Amino acid sequence: MRRAVLTLLLFAGVTACGEEPPEPRPVETEVPEELQANRPAPAVPAEEAGIGTPLDERVATLGVLNKRNNVSQDIEMSPGETRRIGPVIVRLQSCERTAPWEMPQETGAFVQVHVQDSEGADFRRIFSGWLFKNSPSLNVVEHPIYDVWVKDCAMDFPGEEDGDEADDEAEQAEA
Repeated sequence: MRRAVLTLLLFAGVTACGEEPPEPRPVETEVPEELQANRPAPAVPAEEAGIGTPLDERVATLGVLNKRNNVSQDIEMSPGETRRIGPVIVRLQSCERTAPWEMPQETGAFVQVHVQDSEGADFRRIFSGWLFKNSPSLNVVEHPIYDVWVKDCAMDFPGEEDGDEADDEAEQAEA
């Protein structure tokens, strides 16, 4: 209590004198030379850099739901692929998954969804953007009849064992 009163009195004394407390000075540090140059990072394909599965080899699993008849269907697509399911066209542009050593784990896909109008003539885009498996409410396909969501993005990272092989090894160790 005393400390609070003393601090208040000191602050009141400084402001009564018309003096303002000094501005804090920024901490000055040196930037390493290799970071000072405004050179773009070299573009290295994922397979050469060993950082993950190339985009054209990834496979996304998407769920499509018709809310009228409660029929749900899983579709597997590669980036750049377009699939028609009745009056719905789904186009997958990309899919990503965080590396196993990164937290939080997240899976997402950039999807475009088109729905045929009631006359059956034209398709209208109802969604274009990223959908996330763990955060489905973050970006939602808003349509009264159809829903689309991400279930998985199959891709590998360096040092990561294939899930099926790891499960087989774990089962053999238990036996």
